[in-house]
Amino acid sequence: MQNTSSLTPVHVVGGGLAGSEAAWQLAEAGVPVILHEMRGVRGTDAHKTDSLAELVCSNSFRSDDATANAVGVIHAEMRLAGSLIMACADRHQVPAGGALAVDRDGFAEAVTEAIAGHPLITVVREEVKGLPPETWGLTVVATGPLTSAALAQSIQAQTGEDALAFFDAIAPIVHRDTIDMDICWYQSRYDKVGPGGNGKDYINCPMDKDQYDAFVDALIAGDTVGFKEWEGTPYFDGCLPIEVMAERGRETLRHGPMKPMGLTNSHNPTVKAYAVVQLRQDNALGTLYNMVGFQTKLKYGAQAEIFRMIPGLQNAEFARLGGLHRNTYIHSPTLLDHTLRLKSRPALRFAGQITGCEGYVESSAIGLLAGRFAAAEARGETPSLPPATTALGALLNHITGGHLVSDDEPGKRSFQPMNVNFGLFPELAPGSIVRPEGVKRFRGKDKTIMKRQLMARRALEDCAGWLGKPVPPAAIVSAEPSDESPAGSSDGGAVALGVGVA
Repeated sequence: MQNTSSLTPVHVVGGGLAGSEAAWQLAEAGVPVILHEMRGVRGTDAHKTDSLAELVCSNSFRSDDATANAVGVIHAEMRLAGSLIMACADRHQVPAGGALAVDRDGFAEAVTEAIAGHPLITVVREEVKGLPPETWGLTVVATGPLTSAALAQSIQAQTGEDALAFFDAIAPIVHRDTIDMDICWYQSRYDKVGPGGNGKDYINCPMDKDQYDAFVDALIAGDTVGFKEWEGTPYFDGCLPIEVMAERGRETLRHGPMKPMGLTNSHNPTVKAYAVVQLRQDNALGTLYNMVGFQTKLKYGAQAEIFRMIPGLQNAEFARLGGLHRNTYIHSPTLLDHTLRLKSRPALRFAGQITGCEGYVESSAIGLLAGRFAAAEARGETPSLPPATTALGALLNHITGGHLVSDDEPGKRSFQPMNVNFGLFPELAPGSIVRPEGVKRFRGKDKTIMKRQLMARRALEDCAGWLGKPVPPAAIVSAEPSDESPAGSSDGGAVALGVGVA
């Protein structure tokens, strides 16, 4: 560790998963840190303790399969990068099949003890009520989805009135290669060519009357998630949940997001669809499509079952499922550069869920990157970006740029918080997926599994190269699948790579 006497401390605001990881990465790089956490002085409506990195909801970090699951891959990459969060999770793991679940109290206590015991980290229990003063110098803001009102207002004042969202109204997002194009077709309504489009900008899924009626019945009967008291009820006509629209009348959806007007089924031009579900390209890579107007409060299991009733989506795999909930986040693609710095005030970095990522692991991963970037800057070095082919790089690119843009709303149209998934990764080189010798029929699910395995292997190899470390042979093991992932992808297990946290 280098001599730190000449280095100015970097401030980290927020002691959740992202803030704790950012502080750890900074300190391990030899940079002194002042970590500000308001719990202990002022609580939140969701947290129950004053421990750092308290897990508010589930105790699961989801899949730990680094062979074919994007979440497991990012676990392995974070272990390679010396993640505190992963080290404490591994130490306090509890049985959960192929998922990594933890004893939540033991995990939070371990993170708190590690942070408090690091000689370069000072923890200050106080509420930061506005944007950090410029006199602080380099600062990481990692205040999470429940950012205090005072700080949120100051962020809005700095970034613009429409640059901060307080609720997710999210429609499900589908992996393009799981959509049945023998049933669906490409077409924009009335073949309209919009900015950057060609008149075939949507994937259309047709329904006849019987299919539509069955779908509406399923929506109305579907099991929904209730709002927590502190969330309120943020319904407004611009983002009504799909099931609420269905309850307002059987024809409501046919005259709303499922209207068939202006669309002709290229597979059967003489038959007019009774209703049409449209999907719009969601990322610049063209690997993900979102279901237009399908924000929902249905539970995850109900969503997957009901939405697979839609013709063409019977085998759909979801990069994320829909939701409508409290989640303070900034429009990162327009506000942050590729090292997570605020463009209008480069001394400030943002990390964690406030940047527009979802999940414990993803928040921690962005905290890890923010800490590494800030440490490099504090030491007078140029931050090194993870390759786009890695899980860390794919998630970073999702937050800072990999989105469709429009002339009137650059960077915002397709930006929604998301978990890490293979749809965020660059495609494999042509010819990478080759039928194994001796296998006569190789298609569909088998090709998808091989694709994921190849992406996972490429990610870990490239991450190891970025970090200057070898890929440990024991870092990847096969695992039995589980259904822990809310997006419907299979989970598994991988051996832990400890980082030696006491």
